[in-house]
Parts: sequence; structure tokens; C-alpha cells
Amino acid sequence: MASVAKDITSKITLNDGVSMPLFGLGVWRASPGPVGQTEEAVELALQKGYRMIDTAEMYENEADVGRELKKSGLDREDVFIVTKLSENGYDRCKKIFKESLEKLDVPYIDLYLVHSPKSGKIIETYKAMLELKKQGLIRSVGVSNFGIQHLEGIKSNGLPVPSVNQIELHPWQQKPDIVKYCRDNNIAVMGYAPLVKGQRFDDEALCGIAKRNNKSPAQILIRWSLQHGFITIPKSVHSSRIEENMLVFDWSLNDENMAILDNFPDKSCKPWNPCDVLWTG
Repeated sequence: MASVAKDITSKITLNDGVSMPLFGLGVWRASPGPVGQTEEAVELALQKGYRMIDTAEMYENEADVGRELKKSGLDREDVFIVTKLSENGYDRCKKIFKESLEKLDVPYIDLYLVHSPKSGKIIETYKAMLELKKQGLIRSVGVSNFGIQHLEGIKSNGLPVPSVNQIELHPWQQKPDIVKYCRDNNIAVMGYAPLVKGQRFDDEALCGIAKRNNKSPAQILIRWSLQHGFITIPKSVHSSRIEENMLVFDWSLNDENMAILDNFPDKSCKPWNPCDVLWTG
């Protein structure tokens, strides 16, 4: 049975014993730099009680996340930091991880993910991450955008399964086979793009559910994700939406509303699917 977040502080215990928040802020496409969007978004989120920030090498805003973490005055162990390696390889992993650690200006990273299986070299990259974990520089090792064949490839090489698989999840991209596989193998499911990148806020059925519940379409989508027990990381750089997105814990969607969302057609939103990427080791 998946854990459902009761409030913004709710956590899940991963398969390696690490405790991870079930809710946080994503900073994909949040612009970096002193006049960028990332610092302001992270600052407000931490002030409002968010305790997980999801960034990546590819986003180019790890340094901004690190600066705001330092400015917040919060203890390092009170904020869960997720980042990702964009291109794979043993030596590259070691090099880029060191750079990420320096940019974030932290002694360790809570969750480090293989961002994609597309560039191959999965096993050598994964082994490098496990070595970094053994050194105490990473608390948990995970993957992102992995299909069942990629997760099976890790197992067949005699390596421990990842703690987390971060995949795109929302009513138009539900990936039930991957979700079931992860849960059967004690891999936590982390859903990115729960707001469908803002592309479906005008959907008639979604807007009807929002109106009946006196909530915004974004809140309905976040609540759907939480009620499925997914670790959920809505992205926003707007202060009002960062606040709105966290007001999803003192109410719930009834079975009828959930059934409508669960039966949305899996079309209209067709990014690349991890199932389409062949295993390349």
C-alpha cells in the first residue's frame, strides 16, 4: 500500500532506510542566476515549509538552489536535495557529481538520479553512484525515466534496485505497468510534471472536478498524484502558485472524481516513453 501524504512534512521510507519527503518543489526550466527565477522560488518554498527541492545538472540551477539553502538558515538535514546526472558514464558521473556537490555547496546529496537511460552506460554509471553512496556522499541512488527493461537490466547485473524511479505522471501519462513493477520491487515512484506543464488546465473534465471541489485545476492534479501515493514535485516560479500548490492536504478527491481522472485517455500528451528506449547496459 502506497503512502499518502497527510501534510507537507509527510515522508516515505525508501528501500535503503532513508526517509524522503512525499512533496517538494521542482525547478525544471526555472531560470538560473542573480536575476533568474530559481532563487526566488526556492526561497519562498523553503519559507512556506517545502522541505524537498528537485534540480538537475541539465537545469543549470544547482548553484541557485545551494545559495538559497544556505540563506534559509535551515539545517542541512532538514532539506532533502535531489539532483540528476544528464549524460552517463563512470568517469563522467564522478566528475559531474563533484561539480554538482560544489554548486549546491553541500557535504552530501540526498538522492542522486541517473537522469535517463537514453545515453546508455547504465551499469557503469550506476556502479559509480553506488561507490559515491558508500563514501557517504550520496544517501540514496535512484533513476529517472526508466522503463521496466532498464530496471530489470540493473537487477540482472546483480545490483541493488534503485530507491526511486522518477517518471512523468499525471492523468494523461499514468504508466500503470511501470508503477506496478516499481511497487512490486519496493522502488518508490516519484512523479514529475504533475501539472502537465500547464498544458491541460482548460480540460473540460478537469475543470468540472475543480469547480465541484472549489479548487484550482492545478490543485486537483497535485491531489490526484498524492492520493496515488506518488512522491510529487510540482514546479512553479510564481509565489501565488507555490503557495496554492501546497494547499492540498486538508481535503481529498472522492472515489467518483478519482475514477474520472484515472480514466482520462492516454493521449494528447505524448513525450518520449522510457519503454521505447532499448536496454543498452
